[in-house]
Amino acid sequence: MTFQPTDQGFYGEYGGAFVPEMLHANVEELRQNYLKFSETEEFKKEFQSLLKDYVGRPTPLYFAKRLTEKYGSKIYLKREDLCHTGAHKVNNTIGQILLAEKLGKKRIIAETGAGQHGVATATVCALKGLQCIVYMGEHDIKRQAPNVSRMKMLGAEVRPALSGSKTLKDATNEAIRDWINNPNDTFYIIGSVVGPHPYPDMVARFQSVISEEIKWQLQEHEGRENPDMVIACVGGGSNAAGAFYHFMEDERVKLVAAEAAGLGVDSGKSAATSLLGTNGILHGSRTLLMQTADGQVIEPYSVSAGLDYPGIGPLHAHLITSGRAKSYPITDDEALESVLEVSRLEGIIPALETAHAFSVLNKIEHHKDQVIVVNLSGRGDKDLNTYIEHFNF
Repeated sequence: MTFQPTDQGFYGEYGGAFVPEMLHANVEELRQNYLKFSETEEFKKEFQSLLKDYVGRPTPLYFAKRLTEKYGSKIYLKREDLCHTGAHKVNNTIGQILLAEKLGKKRIIAETGAGQHGVATATVCALKGLQCIVYMGEHDIKRQAPNVSRMKMLGAEVRPALSGSKTLKDATNEAIRDWINNPNDTFYIIGSVVGPHPYPDMVARFQSVISEEIKWQLQEHEGRENPDMVIACVGGGSNAAGAFYHFMEDERVKLVAAEAAGLGVDSGKSAATSLLGTNGILHGSRTLLMQTADGQVIEPYSVSAGLDYPGIGPLHAHLITSGRAKSYPITDDEALESVLEVSRLEGIIPALETAHAFSVLNKIEHHKDQVIVVNLSGRGDKDLNTYIEHFNF
């Protein structure tokens, strides 16, 4: 079984490109050129240079001594929170902005939930002097206010999505609408491994630097390239795709996805897509999504804006349904408990999204020879208002 996409972008039965006729030329242009451009020495040199000197890569693989003492396994944290802008998202926006330049696109649009992808997109647009419009759900604009301010400081226009639950799904709808109306001069930087092919593959490739670094860093720490387990949170799933990428074909490495269960899987207020989802088409690809019997999307819920999405990327749908990866539903309360635990044991305040991954540590068996890598995908600055409210600080 392979976990690389076909030429049409299918991972098993998931993926493909299901787009309106108006966008077909854009998607096809990208499909024909993304590998041609990104595999040239010139592109690789600029990409690697920006990752090193601008983003701050490689990010550390940190041995979490006190978490290790508590749980019993050797626990390492891949510190994507130390990237410029505070999360893994910038790895992908650097790659996509270089592609936009190659294609001669001057107007950049993006969608964002937690705001980290919006900040990363605004950052690279400022770097390259390009117009930037970020769509964000009105509800998320309120709960992720620090990131909204950062986007505006970087020169981006933040447009609220006012439909549906006013969260990530609705921001994505608005971005796609914009792209349909402005197909010629606009490049859509998608922030996760979702959307029509080639986006899931393209984003996974740009994020694969995470697992590429884990391999040589773990060799330095443990004398071995492969951990026993990699844990990452999954909404759309870009940080997980990056953390899993170089281990997908090696079944000795367990791949674990933490999903947002919200108030509980069966509460009606959840975003645990791999458990609640069925096959359908969402935002340009066939994947698992939460929907009614007649195909209407069910509104997701999570305290975490970045996981508040009714689907998962087609790669993750394939990994989970094939049994290659295992998913764990994590409730809001469990994630918030993990925020406090990691903060007080390791002196690192994680993002709410990342906290879901840490909560998996309470749900698995541990033994002293087991090596676990948790992808610490983002820092918690953006979530301080939620933490202050919840913990009564």
